[in-house]
Amino acid sequence: MADKSALKTYRDKRNFDATPEPAEGGEANEDARSFVVQKHWATRLHYDFRLELEGTMKSWAVPKGPSFDPNDKRMAMPTEDHPIAYNRFEGTIPAGNYGAGKVIIWDKGTWHPLEDPHKGFREGKLKFELRGHKLHGKWTLVRMKGRGEGRADPWLLIKERDAFVRPNTEYSVVDEMPDSVQSLADRPAAIAAPGDAPDIATTAAAPAGPPEGARPAALPETLQPQLAVLVDEAPADTQDWLFEVKFDGYRMLARVEGGAIQLVTRNGNDWTPRLAGLVKALRSMDLPDGWYDGEIIMPGEDVPADFQALQGAFDSHRTEQIVFYLFDLPFCAGHDLRDVPLVERRAVLQRIVERKPHPNVRFSEVFDVPAKQMLDSACRLGLEGVIAKRRDSAYVGRRSSDWIKLKCKLRQEFVIGGWTDPQGSRTGLGSLLLGVHGDDGKLRYAGNVGTGFNEATLRQLREALDAVAQERSPFQGGTGIPRAAHWVRPELVCEVSFGEWTRDGKIRHSVFHGLRTDKPAQQIGREPVVHAPPQDAPAKEPRAGARKAGAPAAPAKASAPAAATTLPANLRVSHPERVVDPQSGITKIELVRYYALVAPLMMEHLKGRPIAMVRAPDGIEGQLFFQKHLDRYKMAGVVQLDPAIFPGHPAMLEIATPEGLLSAAQMNVIEFHTWNGVKTRIETPDRMTFDIDPGEGVAWPQIQEAAQLVRAMLEELGLPCFLKTSGGKGLHLVVPLKKQFDWDTVKDYSQAVVQHMARTLPDRFVAKSGAKNRVGRIFIDYLRNGYGATTACAWSARARPGLGISVPVRWEELMSLKGGNHWSVPTVHERLDEGNTPWQDYEASRAPLAAAMKKLGFEPR
Repeated sequence: MADKSALKTYRDKRNFDATPEPAEGGEANEDARSFVVQKHWATRLHYDFRLELEGTMKSWAVPKGPSFDPNDKRMAMPTEDHPIAYNRFEGTIPAGNYGAGKVIIWDKGTWHPLEDPHKGFREGKLKFELRGHKLHGKWTLVRMKGRGEGRADPWLLIKERDAFVRPNTEYSVVDEMPDSVQSLADRPAAIAAPGDAPDIATTAAAPAGPPEGARPAALPETLQPQLAVLVDEAPADTQDWLFEVKFDGYRMLARVEGGAIQLVTRNGNDWTPRLAGLVKALRSMDLPDGWYDGEIIMPGEDVPADFQALQGAFDSHRTEQIVFYLFDLPFCAGHDLRDVPLVERRAVLQRIVERKPHPNVRFSEVFDVPAKQMLDSACRLGLEGVIAKRRDSAYVGRRSSDWIKLKCKLRQEFVIGGWTDPQGSRTGLGSLLLGVHGDDGKLRYAGNVGTGFNEATLRQLREALDAVAQERSPFQGGTGIPRAAHWVRPELVCEVSFGEWTRDGKIRHSVFHGLRTDKPAQQIGREPVVHAPPQDAPAKEPRAGARKAGAPAAPAKASAPAAATTLPANLRVSHPERVVDPQSGITKIELVRYYALVAPLMMEHLKGRPIAMVRAPDGIEGQLFFQKHLDRYKMAGVVQLDPAIFPGHPAMLEIATPEGLLSAAQMNVIEFHTWNGVKTRIETPDRMTFDIDPGEGVAWPQIQEAAQLVRAMLEELGLPCFLKTSGGKGLHLVVPLKKQFDWDTVKDYSQAVVQHMARTLPDRFVAKSGAKNRVGRIFIDYLRNGYGATTACAWSARARPGLGISVPVRWEELMSLKGGNHWSVPTVHERLDEGNTPWQDYEASRAPLAAAMKKLGFEPR
């Protein structure tokens, strides 16, 4: 039982009329003591580590969070006991209250003392085992010696060496699993310990133990699935491939942990509530914890799988007949199997499915017949086609040529942009007008589809189309668009099969198969078709973690969504332990992991823009190099642009994919800078940038005031501007422009604005660059607006002590900022929830410059 005074300090620090935190409560359970780790955005982000003991939650604040590396002895500062009811608290503690800030339940579960916990707590050494969603295995909390006997002395949280150990150079649980587990079911106390959990060696794999290449690993919260490449013919070396049916359904991933089942689409959408029957079926199979990959289908009366029937099952909420075909197993029973050859992963999966079968969950068989014969048979049966997979391939979270698809007909998704009136006796509509997005993001007309409908489908489609009707065409390219058409917002996606693409980008002999709700419209483009790998193809992608016999195991990579910190399987970070910034102690692997973390946010600011990079091969205290061209360096995801963009110079670069950020960081790039224009309209910039650049002796409040004054000036001119920290000393003000004027005009106008500010407030501003000119004053740098000039990209780190980062902010936040480097690589988690939201109105705010020129009395040259 808890001492009545045990919670006195907790209560004395809080006003329970003003904070949602519980005052008391919670039921103790000495047989299965609970633990919780709460991620807490207070003055500084930290992790509150709590263990149930003696009727309360003994608590420590761990600034950096737990680590699976025994060499990371994480500081844990003891705090007051909390009530057991605090285990369920997730929310925001209002400003003005103790501990004000957001709190999420980052992990939860049970802890199991390995020695007398009461004695251990008193003497300052607790040894225990954690069985949570993220934290597993044996750990120690030890009070630091030589600091006295008081409980306020700091402790250390240390991972003990066991099957769950992961070096910090290859895995960071706080980075790769950042989200809340509040919605996940509580884990049974008897599951998830190395000795108690389902053992991959006994429940699924061969009797000799886990398959070669399997590594102990925590189960990641999210998983990016492997995708196949469309090819035009079967591979010649068929002995190296496995052939499976290409099901006509929805790709689905199942995450199983502690009896909790979660069903997730390929884009990370949670469909668990929509598939209650399938969840029940999976639960009845007593599956080991893991990620299971497959496809859900609706068996048809005349065909093995009926896509429209599957869609109809969701529309009518009749999903009991849906069948889940499983074909891969990237994680199982505390092990990462992604580096295990496909045939061995499938063997494990087959044993699991057949151990306690359910008719609605089936193992996807392979067929030992020639590829052409199998494809012909699949087409005669009305199937969509065939999937071929390299027998020894690893599982990678991206599109890979180790998986290829052969279709009976060409088939892909299209965006619906409009429809035509029905003719004759048909009701609802005549045909759907289809589009795909080009490389420039514009929706191009790709033809129509007028077959494949039944009466029910026509009625449902017409209702869906009427709900998104609009007056103007959404198509921005393409020819032959019908004149008498009705237009819709480009939000609906449908799947269509067709015979071929014409030379002018239209489809022929098309058949409608159904709407798709699992794929966002903005991602739909023309699906490329490549040639199948030749018989002796060296183009086979290296297996993730592939190594020679006797070589040490390659680092394991935990999967996460686009928004998380997954490192590509083929990315090898050299010298991961090298310190990039001595002030913060950030290492190279931590910087690479940072760019993986912010890549989804940063790509919005990089897309289509020429860039320049700052490299620091010896860290920020060594020599820095400004790089605008590839030279001898080849980086995956970094592409060369048309040389015509900058005649007389080598081709400029673009970060084309998130992988480009990571491969550049592996090449010691710290900073990414972008142009004020995009490659498709490079002759007319689409933004104007003002860099508030303080001179010597300028205090931060003067910089804040300067930003407000410049904003007021721009708004007077009718120009909205958006604010971001620079990551260094100052601030950046960005004006989104309509693409109307050339670079010289925009630069000259920005100079005129700055000169006006300097004339009006000469004690605050100077219009000339150079350190001597701006002592005690601020230079508003307009030179960023010249052709080829660049500005630090949003979310870019800066090669300065502390590794500050450039972050979009709201104007209301300006006065709360502590400096241009208010956030840094080590503290980015404090800002991730906001992301790019402060700039959500950026695109809609694009302004024409002509009226602003007139107000200032500016005449273009």
